[in-house]
Amino acid sequence: MKVVLDVENTVTRRDGKLHLDPFESTNTLVMVGVQIEGEKPKHFTFDHAEYDCKYEYRKQDCDTLQKILDETTVLIGQNINHDLLWLWETGFKYDGIVWDTMLAEYIFQRGIKEPLSLEAIAERRDLSAKKQDTMKQYLKQGVPVSEIPYEELKEYLYADLATTWALYDEQSADMHDKANRELSTVLDLTMHTCMLLSRIYRTGFKVDTKALEQVRIEFESEKAALQKELQREVRELMGDTPINLNSPEQLSWVIYSRKPINKTDWANEANPYMNTVDFKSFVNKLSIPVRRTKAKKCSECNGNGSYFKTKKDGSDYKKPTKCSTCMGRGYVLINLPKLAGLKFSAPSAKWHSANGFSTSKTNLEYLEHVAKTRSMESAANFLSKLRRLSALDTYLSSFIDGIRIHTKHDDRLHVRLTQHMTATGRFSGRDPNMQNMPRGGTFPVKRVFISRWEGGKIMEADFAQLEFRVAAFLSQDPVAMQEINEGFDVHAYTAKVISEAGQKISRQEAKAHTFAPLYGATGYGRTSAEAAYYEQFIDKYKGIGRWHRELAKEVLTYKKITTPSGRQFSFPHVKRRRDGTITDFTAVKNYPVQSLATADIVPAVLLCIEQELTKLNSVIVNSVHDSIVIDVHPDEERSVVRVINKVNNALYDIIKDRFGIEFNVPLVLEAKLGHNWLEQMEVA
Repeated sequence: MKVVLDVENTVTRRDGKLHLDPFESTNTLVMVGVQIEGEKPKHFTFDHAEYDCKYEYRKQDCDTLQKILDETTVLIGQNINHDLLWLWETGFKYDGIVWDTMLAEYIFQRGIKEPLSLEAIAERRDLSAKKQDTMKQYLKQGVPVSEIPYEELKEYLYADLATTWALYDEQSADMHDKANRELSTVLDLTMHTCMLLSRIYRTGFKVDTKALEQVRIEFESEKAALQKELQREVRELMGDTPINLNSPEQLSWVIYSRKPINKTDWANEANPYMNTVDFKSFVNKLSIPVRRTKAKKCSECNGNGSYFKTKKDGSDYKKPTKCSTCMGRGYVLINLPKLAGLKFSAPSAKWHSANGFSTSKTNLEYLEHVAKTRSMESAANFLSKLRRLSALDTYLSSFIDGIRIHTKHDDRLHVRLTQHMTATGRFSGRDPNMQNMPRGGTFPVKRVFISRWEGGKIMEADFAQLEFRVAAFLSQDPVAMQEINEGFDVHAYTAKVISEAGQKISRQEAKAHTFAPLYGATGYGRTSAEAAYYEQFIDKYKGIGRWHRELAKEVLTYKKITTPSGRQFSFPHVKRRRDGTITDFTAVKNYPVQSLATADIVPAVLLCIEQELTKLNSVIVNSVHDSIVIDVHPDEERSVVRVINKVNNALYDIIKDRFGIEFNVPLVLEAKLGHNWLEQMEVA
């Protein structure tokens, strides 16, 4: 039988974050509502101020609810992942088929982002839905869910059940529509993956809290040293002008050696589509050079920053007056003839910002490459340190603090992976988002993740160049397919092309450029050497270029593209420009590759690996883009390696069985094993 289910639970605010999960010791399951097909809704109460929750009553409710779950053939819910976790952690069992109305709606949206709350979906579909204003008001006031008036809580629970059921009915009808039939394979995969990600979330990833603190100390020590170095260098560049490197405006002065005369005029007269000549004229007209300065003691306040006004009787006022000449600093800045800063010029009007010129990560990286090309060693080093400082701030806040805040009392971080946050279906992470970890095997934060077992190890099985191989398959580009078959080192080739064009670059640095043209990146805004590689890429991989043109034709004709797995992406407003290119072309190129690789193939393989692990203690604890992370029991190293080898040999069959695709490009999982997630050695 089909059953709609919804749970209500208490929440905990800890470390400034709201924790809704069942892994917080202070959170409790308050009420569970179910609606069986053709019957009236039911509810079961487990923790409420107005309800007698004696053991015998709770046991009776538990038995009744478990009986319903045992007979359920399809469990339906809005964000069912949350409900499953609460059921499992409270002792209930369910391992059948699920239908998440939120995820189904996401698939039907075909890459167009719309709010996915039950209330928002109901409004778009014109379904009857009870407004949540009263409930939101209780929560806003800090009223625990277990103390919201019983009848009101039950009423809202029933209303959500009714709306979810109505939404499920509409989605089921949508699936019979001819236009949606191709989505059935992706929907089936999405629902099975939902259960898998729920199990990963429940399992948790063991955190070495001492190692976490050590990594924090390392990052903070490096950050302090960098700040000291940068401030010294800023003083050399700017003179005595005080600079706050966290201020985009002041950082713009340092990098571009100019500042707006009037910010209002600077903002109002800007046009991102100005040509180079007009932009240069705009900059010269509305901004002035920044000069180095020398501080001189203010003569008005004698360097005190303030002075005392005198009363008529000759006595001083009690409170000092801030000196307007030096603005309370005690000194005035005298402009020197020498230009301050690094003296970079913004290459186009798109670099304009409200405070001067953009200091984004991408732009700083571009300028660093320019500096290296022009042998501006000190400027390149300064920008490199600046980018590293920004990265350290992110690592400390997003990862170190994020992991600490969300690690539970059992020292496990419950990895929350979602399927509906990105446009392509690629997994996104929450609390914290470990999908944003820097690529490569050198990120120190990985060191803090260890096995839950004494003597256990962490394995990471990583697809080799998955997205490039998928692009080779989708385009059937003969050069790409030949290089993959021969094991050609494409990153070394990229480094060679850019280096020979005049910009010395390492193989590791080249990785950022190798496959960028696959996703619509061009040489525009790049250094001349990088631009040479981007142009060469299209010339080399003519099959990929041809496929891109076919995609353009498909999307212009049908306003959507369909991948071999049946996943679809809608582009209702796409049109051809006068120069022959199309709007949204970056997304049109990107979505088929990224979705087939990481939203379809990776989940399909994850499900197979999990199935192979069912008779073992070892468990999947995370997935990052095209990798799968397994906590390996100390007695099962060989067994888990055999699982990876078995899946490796079955990759083509997995893809064919799941999607009906004859994949004709080599795919391989490369496995590494170690005592933590960072320090690992290849085993398969």
